[in-house]
Amino acid sequence: MGKEIEKLEPHGLWENFYRLTQIPRPSKKESKAIDFVEQYGRQLGLETVRDAIGNVVIRKPATPGYENRAGIILQGHCDMVPQKNSDKEHDFETDPIQTVIDGEWVRADGTTLGADNGIGVAAALAVLADDTLEHGPVEVLVTMDEETGMTGANALRPGVLKGDILLNLDSEEEGELYVGCAGGIDANITFHSTPVETAADDIAFRISIGGLCGGHSGCDIALQRANANKLLFRFLKYAAANYEAMLAHVDCGNMRNAIPREGYAIITIDREDREDFLEAVDEFEDMFRAEYSGVEPNLRFEAEQVPTPATVIDEMTADDLINAVQGCPNGVIRMSTDMPGLVETSSNLAIVCSHDNVIDVRLLIRSSVDTAKEDVASSVESIFRLAGADVELAGEYSGWKPNMKSAILAEMQGLYARLFGAEPHVTSIHAGLECGIMGAKYPNWDMISFGPTIRHPHSPDEKVNIVSVGRFWTLLTETLKNAPVK
Repeated sequence: MGKEIEKLEPHGLWENFYRLTQIPRPSKKESKAIDFVEQYGRQLGLETVRDAIGNVVIRKPATPGYENRAGIILQGHCDMVPQKNSDKEHDFETDPIQTVIDGEWVRADGTTLGADNGIGVAAALAVLADDTLEHGPVEVLVTMDEETGMTGANALRPGVLKGDILLNLDSEEEGELYVGCAGGIDANITFHSTPVETAADDIAFRISIGGLCGGHSGCDIALQRANANKLLFRFLKYAAANYEAMLAHVDCGNMRNAIPREGYAIITIDREDREDFLEAVDEFEDMFRAEYSGVEPNLRFEAEQVPTPATVIDEMTADDLINAVQGCPNGVIRMSTDMPGLVETSSNLAIVCSHDNVIDVRLLIRSSVDTAKEDVASSVESIFRLAGADVELAGEYSGWKPNMKSAILAEMQGLYARLFGAEPHVTSIHAGLECGIMGAKYPNWDMISFGPTIRHPHSPDEKVNIVSVGRFWTLLTETLKNAPVK
């Protein structure tokens, strides 16, 4: 069924998107997608440049009569977040995405779709191929590895791009024009443990949390969805206190910018506590379901007896880990006072995973206020250092400050009203867009981010609205046609 999306309109955009879905492109493994973009530009006979890190720039000259227009850069990233349902067999490094037309939406079959940011890249490439469009000088910039560190944007060199206006095609609500975004910082935390022999009378259980909605840790953080790590460790603290449970292994969450949807821990308890322990698991499931009844209808919390491991994590390290995770700030920290309804500062406790006598904990902290971001990062650092962990704060990037006097903003506001009979919503986004990083290197740029309506990015529920893609394309092409005169 996947190939059916090629028949949707606008045809060129959807055809490119289908081709991208057939190319495995998880973050840091997107080299084939980069090759595709580079070859696309060269096959059109356009000037195409690929830098050392893997970013691709393709230049298309102005159509006759538009040579005096300001140059516009169309920008998107070619990598995607690899998330799948636990019952789905899919290898993101080798398997194509299976797309499904579901009423008014296009989604994937049990995996992320990659509309973030495949739709934006597909649109930019469609502009290059469509000689019926009228526009000034156009550059297409496709960056790599946006989702796991904005590597491409960070490596972009000043002076490479010639345009004056950046249109970032990586937003997820049609009808909104974004003029700012949050900055971010990663907290990389490491506990070192000592294996100890499992008690002779202990039995083991795999404690699993699943069925959660998850989602984008910026766009969806205000939806108050459950965080699998927080629920799992809430129970682990109870089990350690009431059953002297010992932690043998934990694996929960796998992407720093995705709200963790599922995970598990293997623990040991005295065999005499088996029945009482299983009753406690059921009680916690009922409690979690009641607390999150409005947002997590498919929440599962269950225990399964498994073979007893020979060793467990030493009690001091396990207790320190459990207490630190339980106390770690997560979710919305503060709402914006400048833009009502917008999250200012948040924290996503994304990953807790043990391996080889090491436990890794990963957080992504976001804020549109750099000092607030640094404050939350400092709090996280303090909590985990007190617990005896090593803490590294890395990958910091600043937000993008709104320019309400932007010329391209005024033009796009007027175009949207004329095209669709409604005023667009001008706002900022609580997510990390590449605009903040690249704008610091090109301070002359006038920048706007916009896109079609995408729901639940970074989760297997990701879907893109078909009608909104058409409206996005119309606004994009009309903006190119009406670019300001230099």
